[in-house]
Amino acid sequence: MAKVADRYLVVDTWKVVEDGFDPGRNRVSESIFSLGNEYMGVRAYPEEGYGGDSLIGSYFNGLFEEIKVAAHYKGIIRFLRFMVSAVDWLYVRINVNGEALDLATSPFSDFRRELDFKRGKYVRSFVWHLADGKQLRLTFERFVSMNVSNLGCQRISFEPLNFSGQVDVRTGLDFSVVHEDQGRCFWQSVRHGWEEGVTAMLGETTGTKNRLYSGFALDVPNAVQTKPVEAERFIGQDVTIRLTQGEASTFDKFVFNCAEKELSVTNDRLWSAGLQQAKAYVGASYEELEQSQANYWENVWKESDIVIEGDPDNQQGIRFCIFNLYQTYHGDNPGFNIGAKGLTGEAYRGLAFWDTESYCLPFYIFNNSRAAKSLLEFRYKSLPHALARAKELDCAGAFYPIATIDGTESCDLWQHSNLQLHVGTAVAYGIRHYASMTDDLDFLYDKGLEMLIQISRFYATRGQWGQKTGLYGYFGVMGPDEFQLMVNNNCYLNLMAKKLFEYTLEVIDRMSGEAEQAFQALAERLDLTAEEQVDWRSKAEKMKIPQDPETGIYEEHDGFFDMPHLDIHSIPVTEFPLYSHWSYDRLYRYDMIKQPDVLMFMFLYSGDYTIAEKIANYEYYESRCIHESSLSPSIHSILAAEIGKEAEAYSFFEFATRLDLDNYNRNTREGLHTTSIAAAWMNIVYGFGGMRSDGGRLSFRPTLPARWDGYSFPVSYKESKLLVEVDKQRVSIKVVSGNPVDIAIYGRSCSIDSTGMTFELEQLVGQ
Repeated sequence: MAKVADRYLVVDTWKVVEDGFDPGRNRVSESIFSLGNEYMGVRAYPEEGYGGDSLIGSYFNGLFEEIKVAAHYKGIIRFLRFMVSAVDWLYVRINVNGEALDLATSPFSDFRRELDFKRGKYVRSFVWHLADGKQLRLTFERFVSMNVSNLGCQRISFEPLNFSGQVDVRTGLDFSVVHEDQGRCFWQSVRHGWEEGVTAMLGETTGTKNRLYSGFALDVPNAVQTKPVEAERFIGQDVTIRLTQGEASTFDKFVFNCAEKELSVTNDRLWSAGLQQAKAYVGASYEELEQSQANYWENVWKESDIVIEGDPDNQQGIRFCIFNLYQTYHGDNPGFNIGAKGLTGEAYRGLAFWDTESYCLPFYIFNNSRAAKSLLEFRYKSLPHALARAKELDCAGAFYPIATIDGTESCDLWQHSNLQLHVGTAVAYGIRHYASMTDDLDFLYDKGLEMLIQISRFYATRGQWGQKTGLYGYFGVMGPDEFQLMVNNNCYLNLMAKKLFEYTLEVIDRMSGEAEQAFQALAERLDLTAEEQVDWRSKAEKMKIPQDPETGIYEEHDGFFDMPHLDIHSIPVTEFPLYSHWSYDRLYRYDMIKQPDVLMFMFLYSGDYTIAEKIANYEYYESRCIHESSLSPSIHSILAAEIGKEAEAYSFFEFATRLDLDNYNRNTREGLHTTSIAAAWMNIVYGFGGMRSDGGRLSFRPTLPARWDGYSFPVSYKESKLLVEVDKQRVSIKVVSGNPVDIAIYGRSCSIDSTGMTFELEQLVGQ
């Protein structure tokens, strides 16, 4: 299915730039120019107020509300939780001689906005043409600190071009923001005030009683007067600023936000702690804080930059992806996860899916292992919820939710929340992947194995034995491909469950030998029995993996090969997305898949399959995949590169790095595709770089797209940092920090140190 770019941004390899304002694309830009620091995120909405189409989005990781949903049967959820839109801490209103600024109605010129990857800040500027002929240039800057997670900084510069006078600014903290998805505000004010140079409000969600302290300090050198102002769910200050023609007057606002979900923390304690920390920014220097932000990002790019030579479009694209992966998550706040839209919009309700371990975790394993560990610790922290959820479904062990913000299930579609069982196998794969690539046995033995055992218990009680085959499998399920409902023996699920059992037993055997006392304590605490282990081994050995022995093609699920065939290319473009244009039940009638199942496990366990098997399965399923998921093209591209289909690999890749920048899916306005952004990184490193990490050690088989002159990327591996460089003739790999490592390159084993090794580039051809 061809996707078409909606290109309107300037190509700059270190920035996103928009020249000229397009009201019809404003929400798209609000998503693209979003800022975040893992703890909090804010969309690029006009802080001065805007009468046109806009979404005031200010979000805090893990801060949520809940609503009750209708449930009539056991096992179907009764409450769902979602990331709630929070305080508008950027709030300002600007007036000159009684004339209010609003880009929906005010004449203006020279509009430009930039998202600077090197400095980690957003800048917007334009000239406001007032009714009496005056012209005022305004420049808005903002950043959320990567060094202090609670801190957000805002600067507004006022430069009168043809007059001197005054500008009136109302600034504040607005807790009356409407959560658009639910059509109402979920906040109430429990305390507010002005103390020791700080203006603050403590807000509380009406249902969950999550709280947020927000306090700000101002630095306005040319202020003529200031006075406090308050309203329901709002507190702020009115500031009058003296303006001199040709000179810029600055307005700096430093905001300290502190979220709290623990009810044991009293309001007084939270207020006191917030005030104490907010006071540190009374008299702060915007320039110093902004330089500190730039220093942080300088280090990020030293560690994680991917350089593409000869393709500025995708160079900008992949840097946009890396920038947002660090904005979304970097491991400073253990217990957080990654929502499908990150902190950039309300779509998917801020919930985390199996994408975290399958698509996002590899980036962090190879760029920031501390963050990778933190992601897995979220699953450990939420293990009690997974144990409770399994009981609701009449099973033992741990059943991890398909969509969550705090560990509880928050998908109100039963066919997904009850039938999509593959999240647990993704968590297990993530544990395996992380431990294998980092050698972090402390985590594996302290927390990882406990999760593996409880996940295995779930899969050992959720499956059944087939009457005719005598094989073990899973009945009445939905795999990652969501266009096949209530099927039996989904091949992906069965294969991943088999691998889960085998890996759990492997870790049990290893830990019992290497850390016997710790293992015995764990086994006793979990009541792990030898009988259980025998059962898991039997179910792994007798797991049904549906496959045609003649063609080598794995069957999506029982009966898939006999389903009615549909030529996906015959579907009119006007009928996409299908969820919006087809009746729901119509989706499930054909051998059409939404995203890869079989190809996905062939990627995750690449070393288990021959090139011939990959070719046969790729050619069969590629023609049946509709790519309704933004995660889908990257896996196809990675496998196409491996089997020598260079043109197809690049075709699938073309919109990977620029999916949101060019609004390919026409839904960027809802927020960024964060997990797809991670898949774009995989597309380069695993696809063209040919990296594989499933075999216990790293291997590489790089290729070079015909349109590129060269590329390079770093990866962290077992406490060493490697740099891979590819040009039209050669591949060079060296250790840039750490100890020598053993890897494979084009199938040949070698030891790489700081002097590096160079190999002749082997371009694969169609096979």
